Amino acid sequence: MELVKFCKAMSDETRVRLVGLLMRHELNVGEIVQAVGMGQSRVSRHIKILLDAGLVVVRRDGLWAFYRAVQEGRAHAFLNGASAMIEGEAVFADDLSRTEEVLRRRVEMTREFFDSVAEDWDGLARDVLGELDLAAEILARMEKCSVAADLGCGPGDLLPRLAEKSGSVIGVDNSQKMLDTARSRFPGNKGISLRIGELPHLPLRDWETDFAVLSMVLHHLSEPQLAIAEAGRVLKMGGKLVVAEFDRHDNEHMRTEYGDLRLGVSKAEMENWLGWARFDIKTIAVHPVNKGLHVIMYECVKK
Repeated sequence: MELVKFCKAMSDETRVRLVGLLMRHELNVGEIVQAVGMGQSRVSRHIKILLDAGLVVVRRDGLWAFYRAVQEGRAHAFLNGASAMIEGEAVFADDLSRTEEVLRRRVEMTREFFDSVAEDWDGLARDVLGELDLAAEILARMEKCSVAADLGCGPGDLLPRLAEKSGSVIGVDNSQKMLDTARSRFPGNKGISLRIGELPHLPLRDWETDFAVLSMVLHHLSEPQLAIAEAGRVLKMGGKLVVAEFDRHDNEHMRTEYGDLRLGVSKAEMENWLGWARFDIKTIAVHPVNKGLHVIMYECVKK
């Protein structure tokens, strides 16, 4: 009986605490250890029990493993029913506070990486993308519009190209050094606005843009689906989103040398996120690049 299995798996305070965190966030074992202040072997043992009960799922990403509470089915319904009681416990509030600090550190590490490579970013990008003219591919999918946004604009290479087809352009990035580099490339250009901010919490108003780009940024995010949802929020109805992203791969070099948090995104996962954010996918194109990688471009319209 499933209910008995679920209840047995939750009959331990540690496992209740773990489920509470994993209902909110996807975490690896090291992050869970920091959040709950327990040894790795103890945490791993309890996670295995939750996995065996079907209450938690694992996402393998190269050499890393990330855990999250199940998101569908009867197990999800069971956890939803227990969530109010879990969140009412004082110990869970402390766990959640420590987890949010761990996640803030994730973001800071990514920002520090991009700050450190801002001046060399063009060379790093060419090393991976080779002959692929990503800007030209994006422009080919763009129609003339009033406002365009490059979400995760980096040093701003794409911004003047977007300005060829748009009355004004907004560039958003969480690295001040990247934005400083971008600003130095087109001083005094009043048609380009640079804003610092995180992609899951964009510094843009609802329906502010006609066209948006997420170009090679989602693999740097802990929760890429939130950035896609935010792109949907800032786009007008019928607005277009172009996403360029690595296909799923197993090249760990991209994590160690280029600061990637994820080893690409599978086509199925991307289609799921775009559908969840109410985007209609119009075209999908696959481009082989260096290091055995492939870039997939998704041309989407907000429904």
